[in-house]
Amino acid sequence: MMLQTATLDDAASPLPDPDDRPFWPSIRRGWQCRCPNCGGGPMMRSYLKVRDTCPVCGEELFHHRADDGPAYLTILIVGHLMAPLMLFVFTQWRPDPLTSATVFSVACVALSLFLLPRLKGVLVGVQWSKRMHGFGQDDG
Repeated sequence: MMLQTATLDDAASPLPDPDDRPFWPSIRRGWQCRCPNCGGGPMMRSYLKVRDTCPVCGEELFHHRADDGPAYLTILIVGHLMAPLMLFVFTQWRPDPLTSATVFSVACVALSLFLLPRLKGVLVGVQWSKRMHGFGQDDG
């Protein structure tokens, strides 16, 4: 009885190439709200709504499961940036409480609105590159 072993040249059982979906370029493209596959098509069709497919390369993007991840990451980042800044401003200049609350409220909202779609793009890019949640399920 002879056992048949699979080789790298065997077309019947191809091994997935880990470099065919590079991690860091997909994160960069996600940060830019671009398709993680081609980098040319827009990922979002509105502020936080991800397109079903890329209009340039046709990559399916509806598999993503970003859910509440971008919101949690935004809160984490904004909190860690603004809390020390608020403490520094208060100890150095002792501004009027109403002025301080107004300035930091506007800054927190502006930073949050800037980060939310970018962090969602990053999470979709990570899921795409790691073939999570149905991305690449037909690839073998």
